[in-house]
Amino acid sequence: MNVITRTPLRVRHQSKLRLVQVASVQSVSPRMRRIVLAGDALDGFTTAAADDHVKLLFPAPGQTKPPLPLPGADRFSFPAGVTPPAIRDYAPRRFDPATNQLTIEFVLHGDGPAATWASQAAPGMWLGVAGPRGSLLVPEDFDAYLLAGDETALPAIARRLDEMPAGARAIVLIEVADGAEERYLPTAANASITWLPRGGAAPGTPAPLATALRDTALPHGETHAWLAGEIETIRALRTHLVQERHLPREHVRAAGYWRIGEAGAHARVDD
Repeated sequence: MNVITRTPLRVRHQSKLRLVQVASVQSVSPRMRRIVLAGDALDGFTTAAADDHVKLLFPAPGQTKPPLPLPGADRFSFPAGVTPPAIRDYAPRRFDPATNQLTIEFVLHGDGPAATWASQAAPGMWLGVAGPRGSLLVPEDFDAYLLAGDETALPAIARRLDEMPAGARAIVLIEVADGAEERYLPTAANASITWLPRGGAAPGTPAPLATALRDTALPHGETHAWLAGEIETIRALRTHLVQERHLPREHVRAAGYWRIGEAGAHARVDD
């Protein structure tokens, strides 16, 4: 019987809406673009965990800046007659408080508002940023850490590996479109990283991640698992870990970053 001895700690941050500008743009792979956002509005920005998320507000075509919501509301509410901007969730890849620079990595897929904006982004362009509202801090003394997801999870996985302490054991499964998306992920951890090219299969196909996870042996001791990607695929992976591998539910954190056929889907996943 598993004995739960390690509990993640949730911390809250003061949420603030910020207007920022693009400082630089870099293509890190054919389908991934790294965009650095900067500005005095980022003073006081806080991100404490690799899977934090911010809401990005994108200007509509023909707009220089996204419209701002009314102040004080729990949810985004806009003045009458104002068309709300497209809003999407993204994980902060890196934040440098010394320079007030926030790095976001965008997957260039499809023609949605975020991918379209990222493909055309250039220094000086404006973007709205809200959050993060909180962070979940995972203890650093688990015997092993499992990180699994598709390319939408790659920025968070890369940051998690970058921030892991020396010697931590990490088992990493990353599904990508093809071999051109594979890249070096620096880490001080003892990490085993497996890239899973889809080889022409459509994104959201469950087989690559599901097959790899079933074939992956987990070490003895307590493992913390972090999963992110297409909602139904991640739900199946979480169910496998809890019901078949008998990981405690509290040691499996799963997030749906997108859903096939649904724009802007983002949700915590429970089995």
